[in-house]
Amino acid sequence: MDLTILLGVGAGIAVVTGIGAGVGIGIATSGLMQAIARQPEASNKLTPMFFVGVALAESTAIYGLVIAILLITRLG
Repeated sequence: MDLTILLGVGAGIAVVTGIGAGVGIGIATSGLMQAIARQPEASNKLTPMFFVGVALAESTAIYGLVIAILLITRLG
């Protein structure tokens, strides 16, 4: 196989990490909304932990994007 084909496939696979991050953030948001609906007085304690979790989930998508960009620049 040609190296450019492998680099293109690798970049495509790296971009797919965004799907996992989107699903994870969606599940976290759903859990937060359910928790706040059950105990509204706990929202001040739950929201900061939610944002930490979202930041960690989003970092995986950012890593995938960076790897994809590095592979694509290698194509040229």
